[in-house]
Amino acid sequence: MQRRDFLVMGSALSLSPYLHAETVTTQQKAFRQVSSLIEAVQGHMFPEGGKLPSARSMHTIRFTEETIFHPTYDKDIRAFVIEGAQELAKRENEKFLSYTQREKERALRRYEQTDYGSNWLSRIMTLTMEALFSDPVYGSNIKAAGWKALHTQGGEPRPKTRYIQL
Repeated sequence: MQRRDFLVMGSALSLSPYLHAETVTTQQKAFRQVSSLIEAVQGHMFPEGGKLPSARSMHTIRFTEETIFHPTYDKDIRAFVIEGAQELAKRENEKFLSYTQREKERALRRYEQTDYGSNWLSRIMTLTMEALFSDPVYGSNIKAAGWKALHTQGGEPRPKTRYIQL
């Protein structure tokens, strides 16, 4: 390999993390714009006072964000989570957050009647349940409250660190 080719290739490779970071930054901004809506949906699915811990008390929105922005998470599913929330907000004329519980239920049932909405709600349910029942080392299932509600315990061996180091 000639020196010039080596320098060009090295420059291109050294820029690749920055190009990737730009995409993540754009998606993170989009997520932050819809995170309140996602949190409200999670809270509607797992409200305060139920037999299971509430989404709010288990910080499921933080878990969701950390999970979907982990480098190993599927980028298409990440986009789907964000775009599904944007679609729900649009369908409800940006009023979902101000709805009563009954209005939220109706809006979510309408959204569930579409294939896209049904799939999105299923993904949000999965992410929320992962938060509620994952090992507490991942930042949710605080004091193992999810496990305690089900009268169970986590698997063995338990993780010692939050995520696999890449």
